[in-house]
Amino acid sequence: MSGRTLGTLTIGQAPRSDIAPILQQHMPGGVAIVDRGLLDGLSHDEIRSRYGAEGGKPVLLTRLLDGRSVQLSARKVRDGIQAKLSALEADGCAAILLLCTGQFHGLRCERAWLLEPDRIIPPAIAGLIQDRQLGVIVPLPSQMKTESGKWTLLPRMPIFAAASPYDDPLETLGSAGLSLKQRGAQALLLDCIGFTEDHRRALANEAGLPVILSNAVMARLVAELLAA
Repeated sequence: MSGRTLGTLTIGQAPRSDIAPILQQHMPGGVAIVDRGLLDGLSHDEIRSRYGAEGGKPVLLTRLLDGRSVQLSARKVRDGIQAKLSALEADGCAAILLLCTGQFHGLRCERAWLLEPDRIIPPAIAGLIQDRQLGVIVPLPSQMKTESGKWTLLPRMPIFAAASPYDDPLETLGSAGLSLKQRGAQALLLDCIGFTEDHRRALANEAGLPVILSNAVMARLVAELLAA
């Protein structure tokens, strides 16, 4: 690929110090990374006003620069993402990685490669898991229902548990993994970009199952796309 600039777009605030090490580990030499966030420059009051969660509607969880987490309306986030994608493309990014595993529809770029985890991870996992039982860990209990629709490609519906990468201790994550194993899970997926290698390692040690880290999957694919 001639372009050697990767744009990343988080639905929170950039840069994401928790995700950056994973991307940097896999990126080929010479690739520049431009980080942007949907909530960049916004105060807490502005975030609540523009993107605050709506009662009873799908929500997404993300991280702010000060380390705090915030719940956002999935609908409002979708409406704000497109302008940020266009700005990254205007800055010359050859590929843009969306740092969120939530479901979005109708996003587009004119020239840049747009990598949406929601479009890539479910079919890849379906081919990998086949007829085995997948356990999926999402950040919020409400997402066990709202995020289930993206797994229709799997022959067997996943089973779900919730643990936040931002607010819960590793013990909570381990307990979630063990509960999924006891319910028949044969592999686990961390379905949030905010989970890190520390989470993956702790969960694998606790549950004794293969654990798939969403952001590592995406980082490896982006690295292949941008390889010289």
